[in-house]
Amino acid sequence: MTTTAPVPTSLAGPTMRYGGLVGVMLLSFLLVTAEFLPNGVLTEMAASLGITPGQAGQTVTVTALAGLLVAPTVGLMLPRLDRRTLLTLAAASAAVSSLVVAIAPSLVAILVARFLLGAAISAFWSMSITVAARLSSPERIGRAVMFGSAGLSLATVAGVPLGVALSEALDWRLAFLSVAVATAVVGIAVRVVLPPVPPAAASSLGILVDTLRRPGVAGGMTGHVLVVLGHFLAYTYVRLSLERIPDVDAGTVVLLLALFGVGGFVGNLVVGVVVDRAFARLAVVGPLVIAAAIASVVLSPTAMAVIAIALLIWGFFFSSWLIIVNTWVGHRMPDRLEAGGSLVVTGFQLAITIAAGAGGLLVDATGVVTVDAIGIALLVIGAVLFGLSVRTRRAASA
Repeated sequence: MTTTAPVPTSLAGPTMRYGGLVGVMLLSFLLVTAEFLPNGVLTEMAASLGITPGQAGQTVTVTALAGLLVAPTVGLMLPRLDRRTLLTLAAASAAVSSLVVAIAPSLVAILVARFLLGAAISAFWSMSITVAARLSSPERIGRAVMFGSAGLSLATVAGVPLGVALSEALDWRLAFLSVAVATAVVGIAVRVVLPPVPPAAASSLGILVDTLRRPGVAGGMTGHVLVVLGHFLAYTYVRLSLERIPDVDAGTVVLLLALFGVGGFVGNLVVGVVVDRAFARLAVVGPLVIAAAIASVVLSPTAMAVIAIALLIWGFFFSSWLIIVNTWVGHRMPDRLEAGGSLVVTGFQLAITIAAGAGGLLVDATGVVTVDAIGIALLVIGAVLFGLSVRTRRAASA
């Protein structure tokens, strides 16, 4: 069954609806904060629950797994549900998840709650491009997408560190409780400020497959997966790379990683302004610059200034990657926004899952330099595939 709702890019009018976009940004901020908060409180969680830090780390793994399962299916399961309602339900699910984590006495209950969070996050990101199109004019969809991605960057720079600071000062459970309350409040606000968002055409598996068959789409999506995989292979173990710096201490590592977050936030703002006109070039240049930045970290372990600049540039381009690839979807397949958005999120989660599964084995067997080199190669291949996909699309249009 396919939806007959009109394509939402024609509904928004000539102006940007900033109230709704700010609501989407705040929801993105809280969802990503909840997703990665366990990374900063693993020790406290493990001690409180009587488990190992490795077992506590599965609270992040199960979230990614849920995302991989839900991203390609949420539009199929709820083909006619207003997407404003779907975002509100995602916020409610995320709030319930964080509340359960805050009060649950066992790891099993927490894992179930985290699976619910992963489903909510994937529903949000899969629908975010459709919502952005509803809140903007077609030629400004990239700028609208920037708001959701800015929330992600803000969570990296401020949300997770604030949660960790709260858990250090009081208790890790109180950090999750605070996120739960804030998510519930923002969910209500999103319901109030967003206009109705009719579903776009993504209500059958056939539509997803047909979307991949369009000229340039499969190559672009493959390039997207390789870019995200290359990044996460290197970034997951970036601490090991930074520990190659002579006499480096933990405080210096934290400051260097903060530069990545600052670069990401700035990148969202800058790329969001120009992406609608330059997404085809950015989709190629961005991964190549990231590859060069990683190479700089690997090849200059004694040059602190080079490493600092490399991390700033790395964060600038990767944190804006979702803006770039979603803008590509919005401009290249405006009649398949949900299908394209679902494929983007599925590819993202697939890359994270592969990086988590294979990265640890590779770093133990070959060392971090080899893993970084593989990540660099994947980024370059991803850039080439994306460049070819854009040229294929242009040739087909001509």
